[in-house]
Amino acid sequence: MDWILPIVILFYVLTCLGTLTLELLNLGHLKKRGSEVPVEFTGAIDAAALQKSNAYTFANSRFAMVHDIYNRVIALVFIFGGILAWYNKTLFDYHHQYHWSFPVWGLIFVMLLSYAKTFLNIPFNLYQTFNIERRFGFNTMSLLLWLGDLLKSLAVSTVLISMLLLGAFWLVERLPGWWWFPVWAFFFIFTLFVIYISPYILEPLFNKFTPVGDEKLAADIIALLKKAGIEVSGVFTMDASKRTKHSNAYFTGLGRVKRIIIFDTLLEKLTEAELLAVLAHEAGHCRKKHVLQNLALFEFLSAIGAYIAFLLLESGILVTIFNLKTDTFFAKMIVLSFIAGIILWAMPLFFNAVSRHFEREADDFAVNLIGSGKPLADALIKLSADNLANLYPQPLYAYFNYSHPPVLERVRKLQAARK
Repeated sequence: MDWILPIVILFYVLTCLGTLTLELLNLGHLKKRGSEVPVEFTGAIDAAALQKSNAYTFANSRFAMVHDIYNRVIALVFIFGGILAWYNKTLFDYHHQYHWSFPVWGLIFVMLLSYAKTFLNIPFNLYQTFNIERRFGFNTMSLLLWLGDLLKSLAVSTVLISMLLLGAFWLVERLPGWWWFPVWAFFFIFTLFVIYISPYILEPLFNKFTPVGDEKLAADIIALLKKAGIEVSGVFTMDASKRTKHSNAYFTGLGRVKRIIIFDTLLEKLTEAELLAVLAHEAGHCRKKHVLQNLALFEFLSAIGAYIAFLLLESGILVTIFNLKTDTFFAKMIVLSFIAGIILWAMPLFFNAVSRHFEREADDFAVNLIGSGKPLADALIKLSADNLANLYPQPLYAYFNYSHPPVLERVRKLQAARK
């Protein structure tokens, strides 16, 4: 089976080239079309603003290409440069020397790699935040706040991932012949648990949430949602402006704990009619049960993936292909994730197609609820101009990378839906 490994590496390189090709196609398309101000954006954006938007797209795209190559090179060096073999053998020896249990051994194995990946990517995160985002007027956070977010994120992820991994590895150890299904079920239940507690425990660790101060606006939002058949526990603003000037609004929580969160930056940019239209769009996601459908689809595919992973991890094929000198469950997990990244490279085509379909449904719902597409179209034009969105994404690039339809497509459809 010596011939398989070179093919695996070849396909890994091809996925890297595929990602780079898509980025270059998008930039080439923008160079050709990027000087044209769309009719729909007349008055909202001029030639200078469009040039700035294009520069922002170029900066982010170049950054993404370098970052992707960096992470791929690290992966290749780690797996094929002898580091994985050394790391695996070292922790295997410590496992026997200190009598670690199987779950603790697995937790240490995974968490040390997770910390290493985080710290290796710190320079890129700093550059994106304090160079690109600040250069284009979006970043508002201090270095101290950034560091505090990093430490809190590490603490939260350590707690949650530790709970998840200890439980999963305990099941693997206790149910060696059929662990894939209990592990999948445990992951599913844990996901629901995190979604449920997030609005009350996790999100407040990073942001402050306060009820909307404008009583009339809050009443109008509640009335709109009631018309849509949705009950929420409250309407809150989030102090997003202490980190960024980007804007957003979303539902959070499940069932009766659903809340509406509005970035304070969004309140500053939109009229009440436009804000209500944006929330009507979010209500469309809720009423159409898009979150639940996404969750069901993801969990269905995850169950299939868990079974395939079980078959591969329990067999000796990964040890043979990657010539693992020390046969451990955790080293096989690493090389399996490497292979999975190759096989699933084109998976965004499917998931983003589903997401774009949901976005169109939510737009249609907003039009029917509001009675016109104009307020949402106006909101999208403002937000796209303020956020320096790429108005001319290359079609193939958009199919791969866009979870929303291109903004021009959405605006034109919404403007045609005026009543």
